[in-house]
Amino acid sequence: MSTLEKLPNITLLPLDVTSPASIAAAVDRVKAQTGGKLDYLINNSGQNMVMPALDADIDDAKEMFDVNFWGILRMVQAFAPLLIEAEGTIVNIGSIVAYLHKPFTSLYNASKAAVHQFDETLRLEMAPLGVKLVTVVTGSIETNILSNSPEPHLPPTSRYVAAKAGLDRQYENKLDVKQATPDAFAKQVVGDVLGGAVGKVFRGPYAGITRWASHLMPMWMQDRILLDKSDLDKIAKSTS
Repeated sequence: MSTLEKLPNITLLPLDVTSPASIAAAVDRVKAQTGGKLDYLINNSGQNMVMPALDADIDDAKEMFDVNFWGILRMVQAFAPLLIEAEGTIVNIGSIVAYLHKPFTSLYNASKAAVHQFDETLRLEMAPLGVKLVTVVTGSIETNILSNSPEPHLPPTSRYVAAKAGLDRQYENKLDVKQATPDAFAKQVVGDVLGGAVGKVFRGPYAGITRWASHLMPMWMQDRILLDKSDLDKIAKSTS
C-alpha cells in the first residue's frame, strides 16, 4: 500500500481478514478515528486457485475460502455496528467466474459463487437496519492476485498431464483476454457506490457479456468458448 501513503486523508492499517484479532484491532482503530461510524466497507481481499478439481489440495482450497468467503463474513460481522450507526454501505467484490465454468478454476469459481449467494440474502437482512449492500460482479482486471496463490503442480498420476500447457496458460494469465486497469475499474465502482447502487453491478471487461450469456447463451456455446485453450480435448485423445 506504499503508493497510498502520501495521499491526503488516508490512514493505512494492517489487516488480515483470516485473523479475528487483526480484524478486531482494525475495528478499534476505525471506531476511534470516526466516532463509531463507518460509511463504506469494501471487501476486496482475494486469493485464486488454478488446479483441476481431482488434483486440488483441500487444505489449500480451505485457505482460499477462508480469504474469499469467510473473511467477508468476519469483516461484515465485526464492522456491522459501525455500519448500522452510519446507515452505511457494504461493497463486496465478486466475479464473473461465479457465472462462468472455466476449467481448472472450479474451486475459485465456487468461492465467488458463494459470495454472490451470500450477498443476495445479506442484502435483505441488512436493509431493515439501514445498510445497503453492493456486489460488484467483476470482469477481467489487472491485479496481482496470482502472486498470492499457489502455483499449480500436477502430480505424476494426474489424469490431466496432457493438458498441462492449458493449465499453465490459465495460471500465467496468457489467454489473450482484455484487462482493465485497477484505476479505471475503481472509478466505475466508486461512481456506482456513490450513486446509491444496491445489489449487483457488473463492471470490467466481459462483465456485460457474462450478464447476458448467463441468461441467454446456450450451454453448448458457453462450453465451447470456455474450453478454448484449455487443452482438455487432449485428455480425451490421450485416454481413448
